[in-house]
Amino acid sequence: MFKFIHAADIHLDSPLHRLDAYEGAPKDEIHQATRRAFDNLVTTAISERVDFVLIAGDLYDGDWKDYSTGLHLVFRAARLREAGIPIYIVAGNHDAASQITKMLKLPANVHLFATDKPETFAIDRLKVAIHGQSFARPAIKIDLSQNYPAPLPGHFNIGVLHTCASGREGHEPYAPCSLEGLRAKDFNYWALGHVHQYEILLEDPLVVFSGCIQGRHIRETGPKGCVLVTVDDRGRAMPEFRSLDVIRWLVTTVDAGGAESAYDIVERVGRHLDNLLTEQEGLPLIARVMVKGETPGHAELLSDIERWSNEIRSAAIDIGGQVWVEKIKFHTLPPANQVTQKSDGAFGELMSLFDEMSSNPAMLKTLSDEFGDLAKKVPKELKSDADGLKFDDLDWLSEILNQVRPLLLQRLMGKGISE
Repeated sequence: MFKFIHAADIHLDSPLHRLDAYEGAPKDEIHQATRRAFDNLVTTAISERVDFVLIAGDLYDGDWKDYSTGLHLVFRAARLREAGIPIYIVAGNHDAASQITKMLKLPANVHLFATDKPETFAIDRLKVAIHGQSFARPAIKIDLSQNYPAPLPGHFNIGVLHTCASGREGHEPYAPCSLEGLRAKDFNYWALGHVHQYEILLEDPLVVFSGCIQGRHIRETGPKGCVLVTVDDRGRAMPEFRSLDVIRWLVTTVDAGGAESAYDIVERVGRHLDNLLTEQEGLPLIARVMVKGETPGHAELLSDIERWSNEIRSAAIDIGGQVWVEKIKFHTLPPANQVTQKSDGAFGELMSLFDEMSSNPAMLKTLSDEFGDLAKKVPKELKSDADGLKFDDLDWLSEILNQVRPLLLQRLMGKGISE
């Protein structure tokens, strides 16, 4: 029997996006998050007495600002060396973008796979063969796994690969491969990297994305960590996900239904976040909060969104400084009886138009085309951001219409409309 850790997408010293500009954000924790998560990886490897560690790409996040990033890795690798634990690494697309990386000598227990062709490392005492190939440049668009060698007879064969597999939303299509192609190699385990969500793609043989070890933005929610793999005497691999993250990202919805005032909604959000903190192992949380429901507090919320957003942030900070709100989205509505009071005439027709547009693909496409010229004038940063303007995305337009509808509703109900 032996054990190993499969990890990937460390992104050492990568910043947690767009947070430290905000008052109340946990700046110290943010700056050190990826290092601390990597420290947790090293500690887990030592405490579990694993026989080796695999890193399936993107150990770094591109070129370093200074040598402290590399020195942090060397120090942690030395800890593993003292524990008798070797590390096997394939360079991913972000690693290939790093220039300083190539000039820093790593400890003898760190084995980096070649970039020009697949390479095999055999651990004779365990009868294990580890196959892999590093990225030679940031964008590899061919299937590297096709050239991986045949399995070494009498060994537990592992393929280490940085890949998008058959494609994953939000990830560049690097080193694409098929499950059929991986299965045909007849390896016992495929340790994949590049996709930041833990996922078992295939059970026989095991084909696994370990995910990243620390979420860095709102698209990387939930627990992040590594896979602890135990291989029994019959060669059966049993994977176990282990969380390593030190700050956790979440998107959460709070039901404001029936809340009598904006203050009631704020208190409800505060209680909800406090409960989440308990559920998420007590880790510091960065949350995007969606407030929904029919509530008499709707009008008060929309009268000063900035104020009530910051009231919610204040309530979150008050939870022992362990919860920070990245963004609040209000999708509340006034109670139905308030809406029906003005459901006739021009007001009713306008609301019906909004409802139809948000659910009619043809109307959404027309609206998207109308925004075409405007999109060309929008600054690049507003379009490239994860929450940026996406005029050609019909689902995004539908969501925007649903957000605008209650705002317009409130304006018209407050000022009146000619019937």
